[in-house]
Amino acid sequence: MPQITVDYSDNLGSAFDRRGFALALHPLIVETIDTQLSSCKTRFRRVDETVVAGGTPTDALVHIGIAVLPGRSAELKARLSEAVLELLAAHLEPAEGIAPVVSAEVRDLELSYRKR
Repeated sequence: MPQITVDYSDNLGSAFDRRGFALALHPLIVETIDTQLSSCKTRFRRVDETVVAGGTPTDALVHIGIAVLPGRSAELKARLSEAVLELLAAHLEPAEGIAPVVSAEVRDLELSYRKR
């Protein structure tokens, strides 16, 4: 815990500093929800094809999903989502003609979650 998944459009290429984002994201999560750095795990999934709104070739997206153990307030999760989007802006360079839609969601892990 936390389980972090970042889906991003293939056309962002090197404009998205994924490793730098994850290395900055983990301490942000630790500070915001009071967890251990060693518990943070991020995986990136490049999405080969995305369609946003009217489906122009310059469409792109980044979605960050963070799953945490239950018990945190909706306000705390919303605050973390906002902080994640602010952090993302520092790791997503402008790419000519591409204006990505960015989003973040913090949700509870299912009670069946186990870790070894």
